[in-house]
Amino acid sequence: MYLTPSMAKLVHEFNKLPGIGPKTAQRLAFHILKISATEARVLASAIIEVKDRITNCPICYNITEDSPCSICKDTTRDHGLICVVEQPSDIIAMEKTRVYKGDYHVLQGAISPLDGIRPDNLRINELLMRIQQEKVKEIIIATDSDVEGEATALYLERLLRTMVARVSRIAHGIPIGSNIEYTDEVTLSKALESRRIL
Repeated sequence: MYLTPSMAKLVHEFNKLPGIGPKTAQRLAFHILKISATEARVLASAIIEVKDRITNCPICYNITEDSPCSICKDTTRDHGLICVVEQPSDIIAMEKTRVYKGDYHVLQGAISPLDGIRPDNLRINELLMRIQQEKVKEIIIATDSDVEGEATALYLERLLRTMVARVSRIAHGIPIGSNIEYTDEVTLSKALESRRIL
């Protein structure tokens, strides 16, 4: 299909976004073409504003417009409890549970030798400094259950076990409302490993 140079450029830029293939990129570009110039400018302005205003918290490395972030400043939270996550988006998921009331530490990735990401490419040294400076009683490792997340969790567990009284890992297993017969082997094995006594 023929695209004008400006449309081809827009499709190309959308296609760079994660999870956006060529067809979705093209649909997004045509959607932008359909909306008013005012709406397009508002969208462009929002993108520029977020790039200009968002930074990382100097304590936990979450995204923030303030320094430190609102979670680190919150005096009602348990600052002796740190949940270690891979990305700032993981904090949003954890906060939606309304269960966790401690602090966070964002690694900004996971160990992945194939992608050239080693422990020193992550915010692990900053976590170690926090543990030395703050009265941390427990570290909860909440990395993904993929190969990279598991490698990161294992590395952190070995590194932290002598530094903190308690190092724990979030449980992985069968989602609520699903059937065992449709559960894959890896998820089922994680559910068995994370079983608890009733």
